[in-house]
Amino acid sequence: MSFHVAVLSGGLSLEREVSLHSGRRVAEGLAERGHEVSEFDVDERLIRQLRSGDFDLAYLCLHGRPGEDGTIQGMLDLLGLPYTGPGALASHLAFDKPLAKAALAREGVATPDSLTISVMAFREMGAAALLDQAVARLGLPLVVKPARGGSSLGLRIVGEASGLPAALIGAFAYDNRVLLERFVTGVEVAIAVREGLDGSPEALLPVEIVPREGAYDFNARYSIGATEFFIPARIDPDATAACTEAAMASHRVLNCADLSRTDLIVDGQGKPWVLEVNTCPGMTETSLVPLSAEAAGIEFPDLVDGVVKRALARRST
Repeated sequence: MSFHVAVLSGGLSLEREVSLHSGRRVAEGLAERGHEVSEFDVDERLIRQLRSGDFDLAYLCLHGRPGEDGTIQGMLDLLGLPYTGPGALASHLAFDKPLAKAALAREGVATPDSLTISVMAFREMGAAALLDQAVARLGLPLVVKPARGGSSLGLRIVGEASGLPAALIGAFAYDNRVLLERFVTGVEVAIAVREGLDGSPEALLPVEIVPREGAYDFNARYSIGATEFFIPARIDPDATAACTEAAMASHRVLNCADLSRTDLIVDGQGKPWVLEVNTCPGMTETSLVPLSAEAAGIEFPDLVDGVVKRALARRST
């Protein structure tokens, strides 16, 4: 069965170009499976354009704000147009890293200890004087990253306490709240969870991420050849099972839908630590979910076709 799908991408997010690339690839994959596809670069005309078309579903390929934080989901709910991924509240929760980490920890999912500092506390309440206590509590090195956002934009690993203020100021350029997180040494792994038509979740193969230089930052994510990927990840069966369990639990706890990606670090004892959960994962040639699906024998058009059919089945129940 084919559907008329509106693929939404672009917008004014800092991840605009990645989003456009994801959207273009998704549109091509859906067309290959016989769907009628209309592509939209999200701007002030969007609602008028969606109202004028006879669409069965919106496929969200929006990264960052306003595509992952619940904004577009709330608008589509008002419009009455089904869409891929979770609803507004779940999207908002997963997009806010401190909130998501708290929800996961409450359900027993291991995530590194962290603190959150707001730009107001830093600039107007003298919170900079507390950075020594933050270091004493979390240790060094520290991961500094915006509380909301993706693609590792604004992320820095700080090895010395003297570098912490500059890292905070850099991260504040991306969000008004910053997460300080205990650095966990180990193997970086990502696991996608996709839902079948009946809603049953299935974990795809774990992807091991090895940047050729430095951290897995924005350039390492989207520059072809900048990162090596090993699928399945080169971790032992017990660690693989633990990572899979953590990804499945994260998908459930955060009320993800259709398709999600959980990013983890496996420490030297084989214990996985959940770093964050992406409810609208990238779909470019170097994105982790398509790579994992391909390694499992799932062609890209079938992957996105399955997302469409699951989203419609979910909305019809």
